[in-house]
Amino acid sequence: MEIQVAMENETLITDSDGGVVTITFNRPEKKNAITHAMWRQLATRVATAADDRATRAIVITGQGGDFSAGADIGEFASLRSGGDDARAYEAANSAAFAAIRRAAVPVIAAIRGVCFGGGFGIAAACDLRVATPDAQFAVPAARLGLAYPHDAMGDIVEALGPQAARYLAFTAARIDAAAALAAGFLLEIVEPSRFDERITEIARSIAGNAPLSVRASKAAVRAALSGAADDIEHARVLGDATFDSLDYAEGRSAFMEKRRPLFEGR
Repeated sequence: MEIQVAMENETLITDSDGGVVTITFNRPEKKNAITHAMWRQLATRVATAADDRATRAIVITGQGGDFSAGADIGEFASLRSGGDDARAYEAANSAAFAAIRRAAVPVIAAIRGVCFGGGFGIAAACDLRVATPDAQFAVPAARLGLAYPHDAMGDIVEALGPQAARYLAFTAARIDAAAALAAGFLLEIVEPSRFDERITEIARSIAGNAPLSVRASKAAVRAALSGAADDIEHARVLGDATFDSLDYAEGRSAFMEKRRPLFEGR
């Protein structure tokens, strides 16, 4: 699959380089608030990228100084006014979270500035989260009279821990990057001058490893956390597939020959 770079005026930009697909929210003047159309596009683009065997990792980030302020509240009066409309809007949110959560490849959230509401939910659904020191995090649903989707709340509890998840959901308070790191939500805090370089380093490190192994590891972590029979069986199948793979043979040969392995995902 060939992924085209979107035009600058598009609200969601997708780019691909060396097996790493980057999806960028592109509404910096609105702190990358996510419209209903963007929610739907995000779900499709993540799923499309993850289904491509050439993709080794996905990065989600925001243009400018912010990750995302969450769902665009300006649309709520017309698209999320209540009842069926609100449930349909929430379904679009959940589909995006699920696409990230279920992606076969690792998904990295590269976070600058605000990461609120639905933006926080997107980051929570990712596998790894790295932020700049100025990052701010919040789940402000209680201030809007809304309930957070239970599936997305599951991501938040898993990523943040139950007590911190309760605190953010009950109080709608903001926490800074240091607090998010202490809670385990963040992998690292990186200075702005090195931020892009570090994200690229992590993504390329993943992309350079055996893709079948990385996919099996992601599935195994999911199975360990969920305990669901389907997840456990899926992880077992992916793990078993590595034993007879060409990549396993390549890894052994490269180790013996003291050279860098060249993995093809077969």
